[in-house]
Amino acid sequence: MPTLFRLVRILFVALRYRLDELVLSSIKHPLAHGLLRVVRMGRTPRTPRGVRLRLALESLGPIFVKFGQVLSTRRDLIPPDVAQELALLQDRVPPFPSDQAARCVQDALGESPHTLFKSFDADPIASASIAQVHFAVLRDGREVAVKVLRPGMLNIIEKDLGLMRMLAGVVERVAPDGRRLKPREVVAEFDRYLHDELDLIREASNCSQLRRNFGPGTGRASLLMVPEVVWEYCATTVFTMERMRGVPISHVERLRALGVDIKGLARTGVEIFFTQVFTDGFFHADMHPGNIFVSDAPETLGRYIALDFGIMGSLSEFDKNYLAQNFLAFFHRDYRRVAHLHLESGWVPEGTREEELEGAVRAVCEPYFDRPLSEISLGQVLLRLFQTSRRFNVEIQPQLVLLQKTLLNVEGMGRELDPGLDLWETAKPYLEKWMHQRVGFAALRRRLAKESEQWAQILPQIPRLVHTNLMRPDSQARLYAEVRQMRREQRQTNRLMTVLVAVMAVAVGVALWALTRH
Repeated sequence: MPTLFRLVRILFVALRYRLDELVLSSIKHPLAHGLLRVVRMGRTPRTPRGVRLRLALESLGPIFVKFGQVLSTRRDLIPPDVAQELALLQDRVPPFPSDQAARCVQDALGESPHTLFKSFDADPIASASIAQVHFAVLRDGREVAVKVLRPGMLNIIEKDLGLMRMLAGVVERVAPDGRRLKPREVVAEFDRYLHDELDLIREASNCSQLRRNFGPGTGRASLLMVPEVVWEYCATTVFTMERMRGVPISHVERLRALGVDIKGLARTGVEIFFTQVFTDGFFHADMHPGNIFVSDAPETLGRYIALDFGIMGSLSEFDKNYLAQNFLAFFHRDYRRVAHLHLESGWVPEGTREEELEGAVRAVCEPYFDRPLSEISLGQVLLRLFQTSRRFNVEIQPQLVLLQKTLLNVEGMGRELDPGLDLWETAKPYLEKWMHQRVGFAALRRRLAKESEQWAQILPQIPRLVHTNLMRPDSQARLYAEVRQMRREQRQTNRLMTVLVAVMAVAVGVALWALTRH
C-alpha cells in the first residue's frame, strides 16, 4: 500500500509540473497528440522543460534529487538544456536529530559517541541526503570529522528504486528514443552508485587510496591534502577522518585576501586532475566547490583539500591510452586517428566506415580551432565527441562519462579562479610527457621490470610442466600426429616450391631465348 501511495504522489507531481506534456510531445503518434491536446487544455507551459523536471525531482525527495544529479552526467543521452538544469540540483535536506546520530554511532561502533570521543558535537556541520557530518575530538586530542549514514536509508532507497525500474520500463516501451536512452541501464547504474555511497567503509578506502597517491614520497604532497582515515572508528554506517580546515574554493576574494596565488591555484587544479587520471587511473569524480577547499594554515597555505570520497572514477591502462591519444590527435587535428581509435577500441559496431566517422569527428572539432585556445572547453569537446559517437551506435563506457563530467567541473572551477586559464596549454605538455613515458626502450624496460616478479614464479615451473605434459598417456600419440601434420605440410610446400621453380625456370628460359633472337 505505501508503494501505491508513493506512485500516486509521483504521478501527481508529474502532472503538477506538466511532465506529461514533456513525454507526450516526444511521441510521434496521432493518439499521443490527441491526449496532449486534452492535457494541455489550451495551455502551454511557460517554464522551460529542464526547470520543470528539476523542480519535480526536488519535490519527490532526496533519492530523486540524487537520480537527477546522476542523470545530469549522462549528457551523451539527454538534451543539453535538461542536463544543464539538472546539474543545479542540490541536496537540501534537513539534518536528522542528534540523538538518532548518537544511536547510529553506538550501533556501529559498540559504544556511545560520548564514551568513544573526548567530545562530540551534537549539531552537524553538514547534512545531505545520504549522511551528515559531526565534528568530534578523540581521546588523544586529535580533531576528527564523523560522517554518519542517515538511518533507514536502505529501505527508502529500495522502494524508490523499485518504482524507478518500473517507470524506466514504461519509458523504454513508450518513448520514441526509449531504447537509445537506455533508461533501465541508467537506473541500474544509479542503483550501483547509491549502494556504493551507502557503504562508508568503501568511501573510507577511497579516501585512503587517494591520500596514498598524494602522500609523502610521491613527489605530489604539495599538490593535494587528503584527510587521514581513523580506521578504528569506521564501520559501514560511520566514517571517521581527520578534520581538515580551509576555505571553500568558490570564496575567491577571501582566498585572495589570504595571499593565495589565484592563477597558480587554477593551474594546480588542472595538474591535480590530470595526475589522477593519467598517472593513477583513479580520480575524485565529484569535484564541485562544496567538496574542494583550500588550506588557510600558514604552513600549508594555498594547498588543495579534497573532501567527500563517495564517487570515485577508475580508468584502465586501455582507457588512459585511449583518452591520451584522442586528446593528442585532436591537438594535431589528426581526425583520421580519432576515428581509428574509436574503431580500435571495439566500441564501434562492425561495418562502420572509418572515413565516415572521420568526417563526423572533423565536423565536431574543426570549428573550435577558429577560437582562442583559452576559450575552448576540453570537457565540451569530449562531450561533443560522445554525442557524435552516439550516431554511430558507439557504446560509451560509464567511466568515460564520469570522467567527462568531472572534467567539466574542473574547467568550471579553474576558469572561475582564472577566466584566462588555457586548459589546453596546461594539459598538452602533460599528455605528451605521459605518452613519451609509455613508448620506447625506457617504457619497455619498466614494463619488463613490472612483469619480472610474475615471470620469476612461472619460469622455474616450465621444465616440470613440459615433463608432465609429455608423460601423459596420449602425449606421444598427439606428438606423432603433430609431426605427421608438419611433414604433410612440408611435403606440400616442397611440391609447391618445385612447381614455382620450374615455372620461373621456364619463364627465364623463354626470356633468354627471346633476347637471343633479337
